[in-house]
Amino acid sequence: MPTLNWIGKDKVVNHHNEVPFRVLEKQYTFGDTPDSGNMIIHGDNLEALKALLPKYEGKVKCIYIDPPYNTGNEGWVYNDNVNDPHIRKWLGQVVGSEVDDLTRHDKWLCMMYPRLTLLQRLLSEDGAIFISINDNENAALRYICDEIFGRSNFVGIITWESTTQPTNVGSAKFNLQKKVEEILLYKFGDKKFNVESVASSKKYPHMGKFGPCRFEIIEKSDAGGYERATMKFPILGQFPRPGKRWQIGEETAKELVAAGKIEIINGIVKRAVYPEDEVGKDSFVPFWSHFSADYGTAQKGKEILNSILARPVGFDTVKPPTLIESLISHIPDNSIVLDSFAGSGTTAHAVLNLNKQDGGNRKFILCEMCDYAETITAERVRRVMSGYGEGSNAVEGTGGSFDFYELGTTIFDNKTEMLNDEADTEQIRQYVWYAETHTAYKEDPKRSNTYLLGTHNFTDYYFYYEPKQETVLDWNFLETLKQRAEQYIIYADRCLLAQEELQKFNIVFKKIPRDIKRL
Repeated sequence: MPTLNWIGKDKVVNHHNEVPFRVLEKQYTFGDTPDSGNMIIHGDNLEALKALLPKYEGKVKCIYIDPPYNTGNEGWVYNDNVNDPHIRKWLGQVVGSEVDDLTRHDKWLCMMYPRLTLLQRLLSEDGAIFISINDNENAALRYICDEIFGRSNFVGIITWESTTQPTNVGSAKFNLQKKVEEILLYKFGDKKFNVESVASSKKYPHMGKFGPCRFEIIEKSDAGGYERATMKFPILGQFPRPGKRWQIGEETAKELVAAGKIEIINGIVKRAVYPEDEVGKDSFVPFWSHFSADYGTAQKGKEILNSILARPVGFDTVKPPTLIESLISHIPDNSIVLDSFAGSGTTAHAVLNLNKQDGGNRKFILCEMCDYAETITAERVRRVMSGYGEGSNAVEGTGGSFDFYELGTTIFDNKTEMLNDEADTEQIRQYVWYAETHTAYKEDPKRSNTYLLGTHNFTDYYFYYEPKQETVLDWNFLETLKQRAEQYIIYADRCLLAQEELQKFNIVFKKIPRDIKRL
């Protein structure tokens, strides 16, 4: 398989292994449900993704990211450029003196590679990742995604009509107008996910007059055909938009209106299709690879964001929630949806909208390193949950809760290499379990022993640890083990049992912190 090389690649291919594990420090809960599963994390997304591994490796069903397009533009609130001070500092630390030789394309690839590697580890076996990009880095992104996710796991390219206005107007002889952006779609592997059975399952993600439904646009391009004049009659007082005509005849339209199955959604006439309308029909609908401007443009996304926050925010291009809703609606409605380039929080907005529409239980995890993570990202989510706007422009809240986190201290003290007593004990437990089993930690409130982490492959794991106190594996501790297993792995500061006694009871003693693996 062809691979892509660039200056600094050798420094970043395995860099995710060197990223320290940090604890996530909860700052507050918004809403009335702490630990709801919805999270917003403020901090470097590389370290945030590493911090998520102990609990979430292999559990994220859907990832959507909208990384910097590397256009070279500067001065935005969301700086679409790898010369962002955070990235420049990180590159200098990781790549070293070679950083001065890097082009902005080299820098972009150095930034993306370890982050994509960690995203791949978080993705579930039947999961999928959507990556928005334009043609500045499209080709390079394909190469590194083929390398990380596997070329055979490339599903396809989705195009989105991001603007309806001419762009790049100038005096150049060849003035190619760019109306679309691309979204790369990769799956995890061959075990479960396939675009026919998961991504194309028939969905009714919206709430119509009579219950869950999906809305279909009933316009088509007004190009050719004798019937054009007769296909431009009014429906609910509206005519087709300029350059369009109806796809259905006037009698059919009257029948659908009488049945309450024609609605105006965001100013567009659409047909509401309910499950009972499709009894006996094929149980799958296509997951089309093109999303027109009817799904919202970047300008529309900007207007929605400014409306929610009741002020101009300064984001020039924003993904509209309807686009993200359309993508993630093809993923099971109990999925975890992760966005590690969260920006203004559109992905959380889309998750909340879908849950309200279809009663789903999707959870979102957002990572945002910029300082506006609280004032814009989290504030938007708060207002979407609570409702926003006034009078006729008021939008009902979706409800819901989320927890806001900052990246905290490291699991290990950087100076002494010892376990960091200042770190949260529960997150240290998650790390130890993950280091031993490479599976996500799951808290069991009914565990038989306070220090029992869990059972894996017929082995019970105990982490006998107290911050700033010495723990001893002795007969007194053994008497607290009520649960039988084929083998026991027990962490403690010291052990007073003889080797023969350990062997007799199939116990492996590991000393804190010497025997804790560093990942």
